[in-house]
Amino acid sequence: MEFKPIEIKSRENWLKRVLKTPHLRRTAVAILTGAVVGFAIFYFSEGRYMDTIPAGDIFKSILIGGFFGFFVTNSPCARGRC
Repeated sequence: MEFKPIEIKSRENWLKRVLKTPHLRRTAVAILTGAVVGFAIFYFSEGRYMDTIPAGDIFKSILIGGFFGFFVTNSPCARGRC
């Protein structure tokens, strides 16, 4: 009888495996891009003309832009499930 040696590879922990996925990286880039675009739209449409810009309005614009970036990469149509 002849036996093949078993190769046991140690698996990385769950967090490291998830952080290395290309989909997560693409989603993070889209969220950051959406947040920057949301801020830019707010600044160039309303913020330029204000003496002081309220932090709440900036935060809302950044959140909305980040959500659109998240939605673009995680919508069913973006993943080929339309």
